[in-house]
Amino acid sequence: MSIELRHLRCFLAIADTLSVTRAAERLHLTQPAVSRTLRRLEQELGVRLVDRSTHHLALTPDGAAFRDRAAVAVAAFDRALGFAHHPGWPLRLGHAWSAAGTDTTALLRRWHKEHPGTPLELLRVDDRTAGLARGEVDAALLRGDVHTPGLVTEQLTTEPRVAGLPADDPLAHRAALSLAELADRTIALNTVSGTTTLDLWPASARPSSTITIGNTDDWLAAVTGGRAVGVTTSATAEMHPHPSMAYVPLTDAPPVPVVIAWRDEPGHPHIPDLVALAREVMGVRQVRHVPQHV
Repeated sequence: MSIELRHLRCFLAIADTLSVTRAAERLHLTQPAVSRTLRRLEQELGVRLVDRSTHHLALTPDGAAFRDRAAVAVAAFDRALGFAHHPGWPLRLGHAWSAAGTDTTALLRRWHKEHPGTPLELLRVDDRTAGLARGEVDAALLRGDVHTPGLVTEQLTTEPRVAGLPADDPLAHRAALSLAELADRTIALNTVSGTTTLDLWPASARPSSTITIGNTDDWLAAVTGGRAVGVTTSATAEMHPHPSMAYVPLTDAPPVPVVIAWRDEPGHPHIPDLVALAREVMGVRQVRHVPQHV
């Protein structure tokens, strides 16, 4: 048996849902058919992709590694077919949160004006590489250090860090804060695509209470709901104003680099144009004042 596209699509549906039942519903197949397809793929690869030993399915380390490669292969196939029917091949730009900050509109409008025949699609993907490593986008705007193999990055700018607090918090009206003043609070950590970890604090003064969330929307809800406080960048303050939210500059937290990234392989022919435009639009950004209440 040789591996076919249907085997990859079946595995990706299982990987995304972590459920044979939900994967079958997504693919409009029966559960036995999905199980057989997965089993045949594992037999052909000679590795176990899914751990079925618990009540909940989980990817094995081999499965997690293969998921990204399978996603790239399926995305490339779909793009090849789509190109045959759409002469204006869209350029997909991913981001996990806040896109290009307040430069987002300028970036999109400049692109539309200068490259009217190639649509630029801005896609939010809650993933450390905003879908780039998995082939869901052609390029991505990312924050923090990027060490994913196979990606090329260029730093565009940096963003100062700010504390995110409920608007009625005792510290919300301060002109600035230090990390130490947040150490006795519960910290909301976005472990999927965020840049804040406990390593931001000195080892001897790290917060002892955290909650884990997976995207910016949940981070905002945790803070405005009074469950936690957080640390983010000025772009979040610019792109996600909220009447129940206060953003206060941090005096001793290092800035966060903002990079544009793309895969180190043949890709969309307009990636160099996008990199050049992003460099022009975002590279001249000055550090802006971050209002406490926005």
